[in-house]
Amino acid sequence: MPCKQRLFSKKRRPIALQPVVICDCYLWTSKPSIFGTITKDKISHKDDPKRRSLPQTSNLATMFAYHHHGREMVNGHVGINRGIVNDCEDERLIDNNALIYHDGNLYSGSVEALIQHIVPTADYYPDRTYIFAFLLCSRLFMKPCDLLREVCQLCIIQQNLHDRVIDREKFSKFGPNIVQLLSEWTETFPYDFRDERMMRHLKEITQKCASIDHSLRKGIGQLMQTLIRRLAMLEKYEEILAKVNAAAADRMHMLRANPAAFQTNIIEICPDPYVLAQQLTHIELERLTNIGPEEFVQTFIKKEMDDTKIVFQDEKKTNNLEAYVEWFNRLSYLVATEVCMHIKKKHRARLIDFFIDVAKECFNIGNFNSLMAILAGLNMSPVARLKKTWGKVNTSKFEVLENLMDPTSNFGNYRQALKAAIQRSKASIGGSDCMVIPFFSLLVKDIYFLNEGCTNKLDTGHVNFDKFWQLAKQITEFITWKQVDCPFSRDRQALNYLLTAPVFTEHSLYLASYESESPENDFEKERYKTIRGSTKKSQGEKVK
Repeated sequence: MPCKQRLFSKKRRPIALQPVVICDCYLWTSKPSIFGTITKDKISHKDDPKRRSLPQTSNLATMFAYHHHGREMVNGHVGINRGIVNDCEDERLIDNNALIYHDGNLYSGSVEALIQHIVPTADYYPDRTYIFAFLLCSRLFMKPCDLLREVCQLCIIQQNLHDRVIDREKFSKFGPNIVQLLSEWTETFPYDFRDERMMRHLKEITQKCASIDHSLRKGIGQLMQTLIRRLAMLEKYEEILAKVNAAAADRMHMLRANPAAFQTNIIEICPDPYVLAQQLTHIELERLTNIGPEEFVQTFIKKEMDDTKIVFQDEKKTNNLEAYVEWFNRLSYLVATEVCMHIKKKHRARLIDFFIDVAKECFNIGNFNSLMAILAGLNMSPVARLKKTWGKVNTSKFEVLENLMDPTSNFGNYRQALKAAIQRSKASIGGSDCMVIPFFSLLVKDIYFLNEGCTNKLDTGHVNFDKFWQLAKQITEFITWKQVDCPFSRDRQALNYLLTAPVFTEHSLYLASYESESPENDFEKERYKTIRGSTKKSQGEKVK
């Protein structure tokens, strides 16, 4: 089995895990249990008499490894007015309530049939891979609150819960199944329940179930407590982000008022590149942990439009994903700022060498996102043009890293390195070897092109569920990566510096760069003149 080659041969022992601290605020980073059971398929329903299933999808391990291997398909009916059709030559002849299977895998179906397929009964529970894929991707054509309302209504109708006399023996088999489905939904997609409509539907169906079968009360209570705790964690995380952003803005304001007050650089705060790479990894994992898997899909949701106006649609909930992208940009600009802010050439060269070593350590850890952010910062024009400074730098390590992250062949070298890191992580039993933090922008790009390259609905009007499997597979890998607990100790001073140190704008970076090494050609001279003029105007000075 291939393993990732280390650019840095000296082995370091992982340090024990400590509480997360950002700006004196502690952040609880435990993950919902459903992530572990979905990605690793630890729980099997085959031996559970309450989980007897009729024809359905395969388990996640085989389905998301990609599922075009033929398996026996049992023909029959599942639920109410729902047919299963295997390998039909002319899908136009299929009943609208049918589910279409190709090579034993769910390929397409009507919205109604897909919703029906997720609704449990007394003797049927949907496959967990199907639950994840459908809850993840159904939001492309309906709101989660509408889906939950439909599921609840189907449960009430099928189980005759409006009747004055209820078959309690039958309900004793159905009740645990619907509670289990709701538990999986709240644990995997807890952010859906920030919507008051979702919480209302959840409370209505769980209260009805608990009133019929009192033995469900404990499980429902645990479901609600876990959900409330997870939403409280999200709220606290957002508060911490707001505090961090406010602190960074305050420091930038203070820098503008008194530039001499900020002469500290990152090397004085954290002189060991390996330790700094560890702190970057903490920040990466904290940001990754709080991204909901549904945020990737919600970036694709477009506002519906008619000829005259935009039709109302819920606001996209992608705040945590966007915050992570902003962190990448901040780190890139911080690297450029640290280099350009120094007047002396030897100081700039020292900073470049330092960041190359940090990038190398990020690669060795498996933190590809910080690695790419650092390389992006060093390749920004205000830094790249400093030829005299780069002349003092040993660029051999930098060239190796650049080759690894070369965008040609669709980032072929990086994808090979990522594959090796994943193999190493699977073989690891803990510590830093289990770390995989992908280059996030490329992950988002891959998912975006997968979405754009496949239609949501087929010509028959059926939902293209084969696309949903592919989206779910990629996002399931992301869930696996973000589950890892960071094994490194925290340097609070370094973390605070990385998160709040002043960062120059592109305009300011060019100005500092030209003042460090004079413009070399007419284009640079003209740009320098323009930047100086606009700077003087912004300071209220008269341009001569």
